Amino acid sequence: MQSIQINDTTLRDGEQAAGVAFTVAEKVAFAQLMSAIGVQELEVGIPAMGGAEAEAIRSITHLGLKTQLTSWNRAVKADIDASLACGLQRVHISVPVSDLQIAVKFQGDKQQVFDRLQQTINYARDRALFVSVGGEDASRADPNFLYDVALTAQNLGASRFRFCDTVGILDPLTTHSKVQQLVKQLTIPVEMHTHNDLGCATANALAGIQAGATSVNTTVNGLGERAGNAALEEVVMALKRIYGIKIGIDTCKFQALSEFVIKATGWDLPPWKAIVGKNAFAHEAGIHGHGVLEDPATYEPFTPEEVGRDRDLVIGKHSGKHLVMNFLQQQGITLSSEEARSLLEKIRNLSVQLKRNLTSDELLTLAAQFHPVS
Repeated sequence: MQSIQINDTTLRDGEQAAGVAFTVAEKVAFAQLMSAIGVQELEVGIPAMGGAEAEAIRSITHLGLKTQLTSWNRAVKADIDASLACGLQRVHISVPVSDLQIAVKFQGDKQQVFDRLQQTINYARDRALFVSVGGEDASRADPNFLYDVALTAQNLGASRFRFCDTVGILDPLTTHSKVQQLVKQLTIPVEMHTHNDLGCATANALAGIQAGATSVNTTVNGLGERAGNAALEEVVMALKRIYGIKIGIDTCKFQALSEFVIKATGWDLPPWKAIVGKNAFAHEAGIHGHGVLEDPATYEPFTPEEVGRDRDLVIGKHSGKHLVMNFLQQQGITLSSEEARSLLEKIRNLSVQLKRNLTSDELLTLAAQFHPVS
């Protein structure tokens, strides 16, 4: 498998999630964090929006970051001018490629797609810009029309083509087939852009990579429009753990990065969110707790430290004797086997009553019935 590049779009598609608006300072700080951990490319926003958006992009371009910076643009010369005004050297140009999108945006005139591409790619290339082209709604496009658009972009001087599953309707097998055919048509790299409407964004991104795509759009925490995008932390860890591909990103910073985005958006994550969710390394069930105490690899695919986390052994309804005894021993409390069984029954009853796991203080209060504190 070829080397893979992450092109994170948290600052563009991530911010397009309903109700999300980053400040200029947050965008600048985020870009610095992403560059520091080794993310190769950032899609920093839409310069044509002007105002605070353009101010943030200009501020980021002046930081001298190691990561490459790309803007998102319509196939309009004015958008390219706005990107140039922000000091950018790389532009992404998006055009609709499905009949549905072309009907809405270009009144069904497919020739407009080619005309707009020719005008804007030539305009950008004449100004020495790196050009990426995206096929919006590529997953629902006629394959032959998609190939024509992609080949036209390539022949006009585009350096990359983005395959967009804009409304997240693909499964991994179909994604692999579609992207593999696209890759065969082109000599320039293909980039994956997947949405999570059916819960397949990360799987589809990986399927596209298996099919020959060498760049992938991600967002931190899977932030994005509707159900979100492929999550940075999921894609990177899957590449590392499933395929053995290390792409130079410091995964130990993933938890801190996730918490930064949570704070900036005001949105918490479900506890079961992969990699960075509260429960990703939490163990309650008896057989799991016992196994992890003996060898963490029994119930963890990788160590929590690898992504900046800590292991969390929690006591609740499903806990077993080994986990409870281990906790009590750490507190200097030793119970007989019969006392431990009785305590476990009380723990389970209270956990059901409270509908959660128990805190350390609650557990010690129950244990005090068998081992009074002097």
